[in-house]
Amino acid sequence: MKTSFKISDIFPSAPEKLYRSWLSSKEHSAFTGSPAKISSRAGGKFSAWDGYISGANVELVKGKRIVQRWRTTEFEKTDPDSLVVITFETVKEGTRLTLTHTEIPKGQTSDYLQGWKDFYFTPMKRYFCKDSSQ
Repeated sequence: MKTSFKISDIFPSAPEKLYRSWLSSKEHSAFTGSPAKISSRAGGKFSAWDGYISGANVELVKGKRIVQRWRTTEFEKTDPDSLVVITFETVKEGTRLTLTHTEIPKGQTSDYLQGWKDFYFTPMKRYFCKDSSQ
């Protein structure tokens, strides 16, 4: 059974803006519509969606890449953290954000794929499109 996926979309913002927004508690909360507490340093912890998601930043390359250990309250205590890698690539229209999620517990992959689409990519599209028109 597949325990990973990759999704990508283009946002009308600079890579640095998307990178900073992902690692800002205020901006992350604004673009998802749910409270988030996020450290902007490597090794720092984060939580989002009222504690449903938690983890730590593993690697941060400013404006280019975020690597996070990631889990939800649906993981069993014995499940290791999954890994989320977010890359930011400049394209004509703004930034191609690509999210690769690996090491997902068996049976949860399709739920998380849909969750990233519904609770991150869709609201981010609205938020950053609105932001770019100002």
